[in-house]
Amino acid sequence: MELIKSIGKGSLTLSDGTVITLVTYVLNVKETGFSPYGGVNFVVESITGITIERVPDELKEKVKDKTIPNGVPQDGWEIIDIKDQKPAIVELETDSSKGKFMVRAETEAVMASRNLNYRTPSNEPWYSVLSINKVSWRPLK
Repeated sequence: MELIKSIGKGSLTLSDGTVITLVTYVLNVKETGFSPYGGVNFVVESITGITIERVPDELKEKVKDKTIPNGVPQDGWEIIDIKDQKPAIVELETDSSKGKFMVRAETEAVMASRNLNYRTPSNEPWYSVLSINKVSWRPLK
């Protein structure tokens, strides 16, 4: 059984200069009844994660002597602005009771935070990103 049906990658730049890749993995698309949008409703099951692409050297310097926590730190978080982003987009063809549809899942980051009280094993500050999925579909002719 195929676990991941499709992958979409996006990116965001934070106000501190950090660049983060946002990755969405679509695991399943399920038809879940009627909707006024083509006569069918879909639910997209997905997982989203981040990877840190680039951190300014001055931020790495600030955390170089900090400890690596056991688990996610519970203190020291600060919200940081998202200056620019390209959403992670996944489009896949799906069969339904009403024919074939193109289903689109667009993952957009809505908040980001960082933690300079600790470091990751790769000697970077901790980052967290809150994202949402916007799902839409259209019939294929």
